[in-house]
Amino acid sequence: MKVNGETVKLKKEIGGEAFVFLFFFLAFFIGIGRVMGCTNMFKTMMLTGYDLLISVCFYLMAVSVLAGGAAGLLSEFGVISLVNRVLRPVVYPLYGLPGSSVLGIMNCYLSDNPAILAFATDDNFRRYFKKYQMAARTNLGTAFGMGLIVTTTMMSMSVEGAMKAALIGNLGAVVGSIVSVRLMLRKTKAYYGTEMGMSVSGDEMIPDNMRVVRDGSAGSRFIQSMLHGGKSGVDMGLSIIPGVLLICTIVLMLTNGPGANGTYTGAAGEGVALLPYIGAKLRFILDPLFGFKSADAIAVPITALGSSGAAIGMVGDLVKKGAATANDLAVFTAICMCWSGYFSTHIAMMDALDMKEMTGNAILSHTIGGLCAGMAAHLFWALLA
Repeated sequence: MKVNGETVKLKKEIGGEAFVFLFFFLAFFIGIGRVMGCTNMFKTMMLTGYDLLISVCFYLMAVSVLAGGAAGLLSEFGVISLVNRVLRPVVYPLYGLPGSSVLGIMNCYLSDNPAILAFATDDNFRRYFKKYQMAARTNLGTAFGMGLIVTTTMMSMSVEGAMKAALIGNLGAVVGSIVSVRLMLRKTKAYYGTEMGMSVSGDEMIPDNMRVVRDGSAGSRFIQSMLHGGKSGVDMGLSIIPGVLLICTIVLMLTNGPGANGTYTGAAGEGVALLPYIGAKLRFILDPLFGFKSADAIAVPITALGSSGAAIGMVGDLVKKGAATANDLAVFTAICMCWSGYFSTHIAMMDALDMKEMTGNAILSHTIGGLCAGMAAHLFWALLA
C-alpha cells in the first residue's frame, strides 16, 4: 500500500522489533555518553549539526545552484546532446552509462558530490537514461567529488614525487569509479529491469534526434534556462540537508576524538574516535593493500568516509611528521576522491533522486569501489614510480 506517495507495509502494533531497536538505540547513545559525558555529547551533537548546516549544507546548496545554472545552459543550447553523441562510445563500455554522464563527472570533479544532481530534473538529460542507470549516478559523481581540490592539495605536499602521486591517485579513482558503478548497475538492473525509462515533465514523447528548447530569442532562452537550472539547484540543495545533518553528525562523532587538549568540551566536531580504532585493528589487512608507511596513515581513508575535507586536512600533519610517502599520497588521493565523504551524502543524494530503496546497495558498492581505488593507486605507483 502507499501512504504519502511511499510504498509501505503493515506490521503488528507492538512486536519484538521495538525492543531490539530500543536496545541498540540506548546502547549507542549511552556508550558515547559514557565516554564524552552526557552534557558534552548533546552539546556536541547540536553544535556539529549547526556547523554542518552553515558550513557544509549551504555550501553544497551554492554548488548545486551554480551547477544547476550551468546545467540549464548546457541543456538549452544542445551541449548535452553533443557530448552524449561524441562520448558514448567511450563512456558506455567503461561505465554502462550514456555519454552525457561525463558532464556530471566534470561538475563533481570541480566542486562536490551533489553537483551530479544538477541535471537530475532536466528532460534533455533524463531522456538518455534508463531508470537503472539513473540510480548509479550517485556513485559515479561521488567517485569524482572534490577531485580538483584533493588533487591540488596533494600536489602541494612537501614530498618527493607528490605531483606524480596525485595524478596516479586520479587513475586509481577512475578504477574505483568503474568498480562502484558496475556493481551498482548489477543491483539496479535486477531491481528496475533494463527497459524502464526516466519520465519527462511534458505529456508528449520527445522524438528521436530532437530536443526540447524554450520559446523566444537566444538571449531570453539564456536567462530563463540559467535561472530555472539555479532554482532546481535550490530544490536539490534543500533535499540533501536532512541526510547531511543526521548522517554526517553521527559519522563525525564516530570518527573524531576529543578536543585539542585531550578533554571533551562539548565543542562541534568532537567524538569518540571509534572508526579510527576499528581501522587500526584492521591494519594487518589494510596496510598490505595500500602500502602505508605509518599506522597513523589509516586515519585518512577512515576519515574520508565522512568528509574528504577533514581527511586531506590530516595529510599535512602526516607529512610534517615524515609519516607519509609518495605512495601514501597516491592512495590518499584515490580514496579521498572516490569515497569523498559518501557516508554523509549518499543517503541524501539517493533520497533526492527518489530512489531511497537502492541506498544500501549504493553504499555497499561504493565501499568496495573506494577500496579498489586505493589498491589500484598502490599498484600503479609500484609499476609507474
